[in-house]
Amino acid sequence: MVQDIPFSEVKVGDKASMSKTVTEFDVYTFAGLTGDFNPVHVNNEFAKHTMFKERIAHGMLSAGFISAVIGTTLPGANSIYMGQELSFKAPVKIGDTVTATVEVIEKIEAKNRVILRTTVTNQDGVMVVDGKATMLKK
Repeated sequence: MVQDIPFSEVKVGDKASMSKTVTEFDVYTFAGLTGDFNPVHVNNEFAKHTMFKERIAHGMLSAGFISAVIGTTLPGANSIYMGQELSFKAPVKIGDTVTATVEVIEKIEAKNRVILRTTVTNQDGVMVVDGKATMLKK
């Protein structure tokens, strides 16, 4: 279900999150949609010889989960992404369950802007993505 929280009801400190287990299908689908067939994501033999020792999910796949929370939950429908800062802190492996969380850290009333802290953690509580998003909320 998609929520649509009016700008007037969004409060600093509001939080929302979603969890997803990253599958082979997710990684291959993302590669197909974006054209990013970097072998660290799609080739087991290649990935064995990298610093990760196995295939990892695309960083932007994890960032996409942030977008899902923003567009469906907080602030929800009628939110327009204006900007996103991202820092990739750790790899996401196939089979990891990640949780994307957004938290309202600022509201700019004059411009209907919502500033969010955006994070993704894995099942062990390790932060894999850290960032900040700017939204226009109608």
